[in-house]
Amino acid sequence: MPTLLAALFSSAAGASPSTADPRGTIGIRLLEAPVSHRNDPRALSYIVDHLRPGTTIQRKLEVSNTSRRTQRIRLYPAGADIVRNTFSAPPGQVRNELASWISLDRPSIDVAPGGKEVAQVKITVPPAASRGERYGVVWAESMAEPDATNPVRVINRVGIRVYLDIGNGGDPPSDFRIENLTPKRGTDGSPQVAVLVRNTGERTLDMSGTLSLSDGPSGLQTGPFPADLGVTLLPGAAAPVIVTLDPQVPAGPWKARLTLMSGMVKRAVTATITFPATGTGPPVTPDQDYLPMAGLIAGLVVLPATALGFMVRRRRRSASLVS
Repeated sequence: MPTLLAALFSSAAGASPSTADPRGTIGIRLLEAPVSHRNDPRALSYIVDHLRPGTTIQRKLEVSNTSRRTQRIRLYPAGADIVRNTFSAPPGQVRNELASWISLDRPSIDVAPGGKEVAQVKITVPPAASRGERYGVVWAESMAEPDATNPVRVINRVGIRVYLDIGNGGDPPSDFRIENLTPKRGTDGSPQVAVLVRNTGERTLDMSGTLSLSDGPSGLQTGPFPADLGVTLLPGAAAPVIVTLDPQVPAGPWKARLTLMSGMVKRAVTATITFPATGTGPPVTPDQDYLPMAGLIAGLVVLPATALGFMVRRRRRSASLVS
């Protein structure tokens, strides 16, 4: 029997609906984040935390159903890893050490058409857990059997990433460095900038940002253009973050202003670039115009917080903060 599998992660921008099944969609989003990460956009979309061995935390999740039929949605944890600078979780209930620490109060939920249900995920770190960061995902999965209109079994799967660092003391620092900007042409001839970023901190980073151009031919300016999402950097790793511009942007020269961020860490640089007629131009070392890191705010209070919306569309959502 043919089967179509659609799997999406919750992005740094919020909830992820799965849209492969024309008979309906499901979504999942995080409802709580730790107070210590109240200003961190990643922690309002992913489970991002630093815990001591022997600690237990609980977080609420919201599972939604936008289809016209009731859907039974299965909830389960699975392992993940960072592979070639990409957050990667194999399909199915693949286990790793972190997945074995995660449990859910409701292994399955019946969600009415247009409805929402809340589940609770618990992470219990063993007292003997070793120091280091682990990766996992909490999946919500529904299955639609074939019918007269759709002869293919469709499995929709949406998930929330988990970045959990274990160790005594405070949360290890996060930081990165923008090493160079390389103007180039994409396969379709569109101008692009490949930004080489190095993770100089001790936590994994998910990169996002924008590029604006000014002082171009005849004084033109344009942008901002969003950086392609999906680059995840382990500590010490370096990889290009690609920004694709409008095909009609002239070759230049341009003054480029680039802002990249991961969570609360933000860096801005400027550089003068000219796009080659074809291929790749020489890398340009930027002027380092770093912005200060946002301070962490800790406390034992519950306050509303705001998360960014899904993908490039920015929608306002709220999350509770928990200690």
